[in-house]
Amino acid sequence: MQLRLRTKLTLVMTGLVLLVVVVLSGVFVAQLLSQALEQTDKRTHQIAHQVFEQAQRALTDAANEGLRPISNSPEDIHQYVWQAFKIDEGLRSQMNADKDTVYVYEVAITDRDGQVLISTDESMQGKYLPRRAPLSQLTQRGFIHQAKVFAGPPKIYELDFPFSKGGQPFGEVRVAVSSSLLLNELLPNLRQLGTIVLLALIISTGLAAIVSGAALAPLRGISDQLDRISAGQFDMPAPEVKGFVSGTDELGAVSRKITQVGQQLRGVHEIFSTMRENMNSVMAGMEDGLILFTREARAVMVSPAAEKFLGAPASTFLGKRINDIFPPDHPLYEVLQIHGDELSEVAAETDLQTIEGPRRVGVSVQGIQENGDRMGALVTLRDLDSIESINTQLQVSERLSALGRITAGVAHEVKNPLNSMRLWLENLKESLPAEMDTNAMQAV
Repeated sequence: MQLRLRTKLTLVMTGLVLLVVVVLSGVFVAQLLSQALEQTDKRTHQIAHQVFEQAQRALTDAANEGLRPISNSPEDIHQYVWQAFKIDEGLRSQMNADKDTVYVYEVAITDRDGQVLISTDESMQGKYLPRRAPLSQLTQRGFIHQAKVFAGPPKIYELDFPFSKGGQPFGEVRVAVSSSLLLNELLPNLRQLGTIVLLALIISTGLAAIVSGAALAPLRGISDQLDRISAGQFDMPAPEVKGFVSGTDELGAVSRKITQVGQQLRGVHEIFSTMRENMNSVMAGMEDGLILFTREARAVMVSPAAEKFLGAPASTFLGKRINDIFPPDHPLYEVLQIHGDELSEVAAETDLQTIEGPRRVGVSVQGIQENGDRMGALVTLRDLDSIESINTQLQVSERLSALGRITAGVAHEVKNPLNSMRLWLENLKESLPAEMDTNAMQAV
């Protein structure tokens, strides 16, 4: 489907605005993710540190209450720590409060073997907690990786805060963060951004349509001006187009130049019309059929006399290719020696059935060249029978004319003596007496 120029300009301007909006939106989302992950990392460290401090207080409170490990064996110490954490309500409250953070998936304390001592997930108590991807893999990677993570399935990252007991590594505070929970926290900002982008596109599309319509208004005036010139109204002044495109800019200059070209075309049109009338008059008096072909083998001139040979009005052949005028089954196809769209220079005679009956036709092809380049060809069709008849009539006319000249000469030669005789008789009559003249008249 062919789009209008106004539609194309509107789409281009809207596309440019969309590109700018997408780039700015990408920068905004990247900054939003960076800030959110930075805050998440900071908040996660705070949660781990708070849970660690509360765990230290839980061990201190257990010691103050007289709770002691049975021995210094790892199993007894593990049992002692687990019991101290289990009975400390402050530690549980702290962990559950941290769990209520939007993006926190789980808070747990494990020993160095990964066994859960206490967790916000009661079902994990005493079980082995596998390692998850470290949170640094998300916070320290680039925007593209972060965008893929949030666009993909939910994934769990965790922050590990190790601690020791009696100077020896004992366990870790592990805070798990869910990408889906973090995305839910970012969704309000993303929805707001999407709304702004949509409104920007709608407004930019409307403005682009208005601007393109105003910008193309002079072109519509110029198009109307060209239509008037093509219709023969060469002297029409340049149109005045209202809009933010003035008559002094480039389009106004083009309009004025078109007016000047129209005035020049008027003179050319008048000269061409006169030449065409003269040519038509000349061609109308010709007995030979003339067909002029261009370099592309299209007929641009067909004389009226050619109708007798072609069997159709001359106007029906204008603009047609040579193979359409002379198809392979045409009697003149072989005589003209047509090869593709090319005509060879030939001079031949053939019998052709014309609208006046069978005729002996002379066919000739002359190439038209300019500066050594072939510009076209002229095909001439001549009725040889009519020429012979005209020649015969000319010979008869010449003989009658000669006979007339001879008759006029004889009459002239006879008339001169008769005139002389008449004059002498008149003189003789005047010389005779009246009586003799009367008697002579009576005798006569």
